[in-house]
Amino acid sequence: MSQAAALAPWAVRRENSRGRLHPEPESATRSPWQRDRDRIIHSSAFRKLQYKTQVFVNHEGDFYRTRLTHSLEVAQIARSVARELGLDEDLTEALALAHDLGHPPFGHAGEESLSAAMKPFGGFDNNAQSLRVVTSLESRYAAFDGLNLTWETLEGLAKHNGPPRRPSPAVAEYDARHCLDLSTYAAAEAQVAALADDIAYHSHDLDDGWRAGFFAPADLQHLPVVGEALAEARRASLDMPPARLRHETIRRVINRLVTDLVTESGRHLADLDPDGPDDIRRAGRPVVGFSEPTAEANRVIKEFLFARMYRHWRVNRMTAKARRVVADIFALLHGHTGLLPDDWRARAGEAGTPRSAAVVCDYIAGMTDRYAREEHLRLTDLSVPG
Repeated sequence: MSQAAALAPWAVRRENSRGRLHPEPESATRSPWQRDRDRIIHSSAFRKLQYKTQVFVNHEGDFYRTRLTHSLEVAQIARSVARELGLDEDLTEALALAHDLGHPPFGHAGEESLSAAMKPFGGFDNNAQSLRVVTSLESRYAAFDGLNLTWETLEGLAKHNGPPRRPSPAVAEYDARHCLDLSTYAAAEAQVAALADDIAYHSHDLDDGWRAGFFAPADLQHLPVVGEALAEARRASLDMPPARLRHETIRRVINRLVTDLVTESGRHLADLDPDGPDDIRRAGRPVVGFSEPTAEANRVIKEFLFARMYRHWRVNRMTAKARRVVADIFALLHGHTGLLPDDWRARAGEAGTPRSAAVVCDYIAGMTDRYAREEHLRLTDLSVPG
């Protein structure tokens, strides 16, 4: 049975796609969403996610997650949920793979520093930057800037956290050219990708924090969902080695969160009984979501991770250094655009202007952790060649 035949009435269907900003002939072998996914995977921004921080800076260890491995894990979870809900798996996967393309180097530290630097110029939002990457910054095609993705994929990126009440300048600018109906919710496929992001984030940060020694099994016993998963894993084997106990626990956490998401979202869809994706967009609330107990459990897990991992002194040191690197680079390049490489300098124009700030922001947001560290040295250390 083809996926199209198995789709629920509320799924996005290729024959109803609103198309691309720049019309192109349809592929004979791929659906529009498969084509979007392939363009995302082959993009420069996607490759660079391999060297962008999730929580730990890339050089701290080969086993810790990066933005790339995080995106792959989100895509796996999102496809599984989409399949159970009768949604289009390929559109869901494309959104999951693209959702972090706009993240700057050094994880949330880099994002916070860039947000502070851009505050006088409209701010910085990584979701908006992801949209900017796929609509403007990628330069791969002769006929257009960006990747020319379908309307449905762009809608999902713009509404990753729901309808933007105050769209960033980047989102508002693109919406003026290609209306994304920003006042409505996204289709269910995009809502699945957004919550798969939460599931992957919590589960792999628990895994990485446990591996790094920020907390031990005894610290997790009181957490909802996690404590139950840990107890089940221990019952599976009384003499399980620590590494296997960790893996057995985390996979049970993922399973519990995914199962709850599928079950609760199925209830919401049954109550709404939508005839198509537009009914979901106009529902006035998300239709994909966790049950109240599991949503509360996620909140408690997030609070635990903030206290025990994201604000750990080792992470704080990295965060402080990363913020300084990003702030220094922005200040130097915005104040003297002549320090930019030729192609970027031509776009930036006069130093100290909103235009140059936007260009410098794009330049920094596209950096990997390693490139940002090296660029900082080139700009500040006389012993390092420019």
